Amino acid sequence: MSQSNMKFRSLFKLYLDTLQRRPYLVQAVQTGVLMGSGDLISQTFIERKHIAKVDVTRTLKFSSIGFFVGGPALRLWYGALYKYIGSSGKTVALKKVFIDQIMFAPLFLCGILSAVAALQGKDWTNIKSDLENNYIDVLKTNYCLWPWVQIVNFYYIPLQYQVLLVQVVALFWNTYLSWKTNKNSENIAIQK
Repeated sequence: MSQSNMKFRSLFKLYLDTLQRRPYLVQAVQTGVLMGSGDLISQTFIERKHIAKVDVTRTLKFSSIGFFVGGPALRLWYGALYKYIGSSGKTVALKKVFIDQIMFAPLFLCGILSAVAALQGKDWTNIKSDLENNYIDVLKTNYCLWPWVQIVNFYYIPLQYQVLLVQVVALFWNTYLSWKTNKNSENIAIQK
């Protein structure tokens, strides 16, 4: 076994051990890191900013939503689904996806979009305006991607890895959310 392979295995073991001991902390950190990464991808590849022009404050704010809201909420939600709906089987997986997409996704997305707008310094009137402009588009896009991801997640993936799988896919989702929630703000800033 190569040296790098052994290092990867020991890092992965450390991750698993820490995940068992501190699931909320681990999933908060990984969600924060991946949301921040999504924002960096949005700024550099979609918005085509040079790395020196990246808005670090924006990235830290977006990341903090993942750390303080997204990661803990997702872990709590998946734990509740596991406890009250069950852990395995096609019917259980489909029930979880249905409940996740009907109950959790609309509220979670509203919360995330509101948090982004609030951290951009917007008042309640502008937050409502952002929700009116973005929420339906984001929810429709959510329904094109997440039910499929969640079927795989709930049917094949053990509970302790569900947030991780979601966050790997969410790296791309977070890139989209960052772009969607910042494109109007930056257009307004440019026009001023």
